[in-house]
Amino acid sequence: MHEKKKQNPGMCALRVIVCRKLYRFSKHHLRMTIPSVLVSSIRGCSQAGPSRNPLRWDLSPDEIRTMTDGLIIRIKKVYDDIGSLNIENVSAENTLKALADAKLDYVSSRHVLDFPQYVCPNKEVRSASTKADKKLSEFDVEISMQEDVFKRITALQKKLHDNLSPEEKRFLDILVRLGQRKGLHLPKDIQEEVKRISKLISKLSIDFNKNLNEDNTFLVFSAQELGGLADSYLNGLERTAEGKYKVTLEYPHYYPLMKRCHNPETRRKMETAFHSRCKEVNTAILERLIQLRSKVADLLGYSSHANYVLEINMAKTASNVSDFIDAFYEKLKPIGIKERKYILALKKRECLMKSYQYDSQINAWDLPYYMNQVEQCRFAVNKDKLIEYFPLEVVTEGLFGIYQELLELTFTEVEHAQVWHEDVKLYAAHDAETGEEMGQFYLDLHPREGKYGHAACFGLLPGCRGPDGKRNLPVAAMVANFTKPRKGWPSLLQHHEVETYFHEFGHVMHELCSKATFSEFSGTLVETDFVEVPSQMLENWVWEKEPLRRMSRHYKDGTPIPDNLLDKLIASRVANTGLMNLRQLVLSKVDQSLHSSPSADTAQVFAKHCQDILGVPATPGTNMTASFSHLAGGYDGQYYSYLWSEVYSMDIFFSRFKKEGIMNSKVGKEYRRVILETGGSVDGMEMLKTFLRREPCQDAFFQCKGLMDTQETPTLPSNPIFPKLKL
Repeated sequence: MHEKKKQNPGMCALRVIVCRKLYRFSKHHLRMTIPSVLVSSIRGCSQAGPSRNPLRWDLSPDEIRTMTDGLIIRIKKVYDDIGSLNIENVSAENTLKALADAKLDYVSSRHVLDFPQYVCPNKEVRSASTKADKKLSEFDVEISMQEDVFKRITALQKKLHDNLSPEEKRFLDILVRLGQRKGLHLPKDIQEEVKRISKLISKLSIDFNKNLNEDNTFLVFSAQELGGLADSYLNGLERTAEGKYKVTLEYPHYYPLMKRCHNPETRRKMETAFHSRCKEVNTAILERLIQLRSKVADLLGYSSHANYVLEINMAKTASNVSDFIDAFYEKLKPIGIKERKYILALKKRECLMKSYQYDSQINAWDLPYYMNQVEQCRFAVNKDKLIEYFPLEVVTEGLFGIYQELLELTFTEVEHAQVWHEDVKLYAAHDAETGEEMGQFYLDLHPREGKYGHAACFGLLPGCRGPDGKRNLPVAAMVANFTKPRKGWPSLLQHHEVETYFHEFGHVMHELCSKATFSEFSGTLVETDFVEVPSQMLENWVWEKEPLRRMSRHYKDGTPIPDNLLDKLIASRVANTGLMNLRQLVLSKVDQSLHSSPSADTAQVFAKHCQDILGVPATPGTNMTASFSHLAGGYDGQYYSYLWSEVYSMDIFFSRFKKEGIMNSKVGKEYRRVILETGGSVDGMEMLKTFLRREPCQDAFFQCKGLMDTQETPTLPSNPIFPKLKL
């Protein structure tokens, strides 16, 4: 997913930034040999010595329950104390600073309690963590809707508004706005109904994603049924007692099979299973969530949930988002028609050659397979050969080196660190010039039962100023599901997985470089339709020769990737441009439709837009939205953000880095200072204009998509968000 389990207004829920790619289509293990100049090691447990990372991952279910109750009591007292202040006596110290300190305490204490549900190998601990998350989410609603505290905040705003620093003023204004968005200015009966429904929404959202995380469906196939798949794939599969192959629905199993397996029946079975995950239970949850969100929006005076959530985004209104989607669709539509025509020709030819029945249409289980064929036929990309040059250890080595050089950082592996699983590693990041510790990050890169099933960055501790005025050490975790090494076979990455790695690590850097004053603005706590900009921008490095050379080496003999292979890979970036982006428009349109028409049937809405926009029917009996975790993870009404953000991210890359040097550390340091360190303390548009030194424009976006032409392109209806955007 890039999905974000967004921090709800006034709450401190776990921040999750998730990969957007819902649809992408020697014999000894290599040891990581990161040069010592780039990454050194320190000894000692992360819980001992001078480390400023207080996170513990050895809590028992009982400890999680006890600490959850204690945290609620502690934070509730602070809010009650503020709510009992004489309104005439409110001050920056006893109200604004007290709230800021309480929020930091809360978020710093919470994530050892709610994060284990995503990663802990112990099911009892995961269950306790999920229960803690539900309890804390209910508490989030309670404290965010304390009317007595809201009255003190509004009084303080009137009293001190002109005597605060810009960031203090922004913090106070946001607290007031979030209170209003909770209905605290409305009659008490409306407040109570909003509170009741908000608690139920939190519970259902947690259940939706827990169901997906706990799903362990697998299918069994013979070697013949898996024809076309490389040895590197088959060697990573478990075998049954009869010698058949167990194929899970986890990304490292599902996507390569859908792209490479010659057998259409095998692909059909996999596609059906994949888009039937948790179908019955999660369809019911999602449709209930949509109705509840609509009810809250109505109580608060909004025409739809989409308009409610978009009010605080860059897009502002559902109408602006609809214009954006529709204009982009018109640009992509003729390209999509041409690409589907070419794919049908490929399918017809293969059906004749292999004596398959030709049904004259592109099915959902055909699309990734033939899109992969397009890359091979038109761009001669040999993915079987390519994957051999991307062992995980080598990719990590190169990625670390690039990020360190670009952002002027150094990474230090923390040995003997306390972690939640033996596969996990902890690193410290320091400023290369001053030696200041910027933060720490965990890497948890392989799948296992019960683990979060996508690629994501989890913000665990915020990078902001603490009660003593010193910077709080930010901590983040990157969670992914790259194929695990097996005996005699290393973990090899597809190029799109390298791109995912680069993207998610970009979110990690956003978290670690944060130097906000308040935890409310730390790291990725920016507008939802801006949050993907920094990490999307950094994806461009995996399409450039120099970085690709640094991240690749043959897993057997360490030889560099040949230039001709690199050239073909880079040229293939524009392969399937129409269909890839139309798929994103389908998901964006489904999201907007569901959150504008709450009585809609989710499966029917997806099937309609899939056919109308993508030109491919949804597989009968499936419901993709039941596993569309963005819709229960903070991107409800906001999935359009991925394409919206990409307009900006491409402008940044091509206008500054491509022009001034992709490894230009001067530009990288400016990027770190203007975009990453600032967090949400400044509007996204202001950060963009500062870094670009002008208003953003769309040309780089279309250039990257291969959609530039000499004709004047139509312009979006004038609005304050994209006044110059042409589509």
